[in-house]
Amino acid sequence: MEVRQTDLDGVRLITPPTIFEDFRGQYVETYNRVLYHEAGITVDFIQDDISLSTHKVLRGIHGDDRTWKLVSCLHGAFYLVVVNNDPQSPHYRRWTSFTLSDRNRQQVLIPPKFGNGHVVLSESCLFHYKQSTAYDRASQFTILWNDPDYKFWWPITDPILSQRDQGRA
Repeated sequence: MEVRQTDLDGVRLITPPTIFEDFRGQYVETYNRVLYHEAGITVDFIQDDISLSTHKVLRGIHGDDRTWKLVSCLHGAFYLVVVNNDPQSPHYRRWTSFTLSDRNRQQVLIPPKFGNGHVVLSESCLFHYKQSTAYDRASQFTILWNDPDYKFWWPITDPILSQRDQGRA
């Protein structure tokens, strides 16, 4: 298991503890509470969620003030943007990005007060995340994927968006 700090305080890039591949396929241990705690990740995750999306679907950028997320890609590939949305932080509005896939098996730990959004790069993608709180849309913030103040870079220019992510809901 490898845990690396990123350019944003609290955001970590993780290589899971076990990735095994042979002629039969692949085995991945995506979470082991003891090993993650030993690595300093002591978040109490209480909910797991997945989203299945097709090529060019962009979901997010969403977050709230209290939820930790552990994000991974179970199938396919996506480009992930993580942004600091804490006005008290000296890194407020700074963002970073990652490409997660079923080949690299990396994970990203996202703290509260950070938003995240992703766009699907493969034909389809299974996005997985563990959460430290129950989902509560009413407490979430949304940052538009193309907000000119942030200068986000995305690998596509014409994503498929929900009304919420278009700023209409």
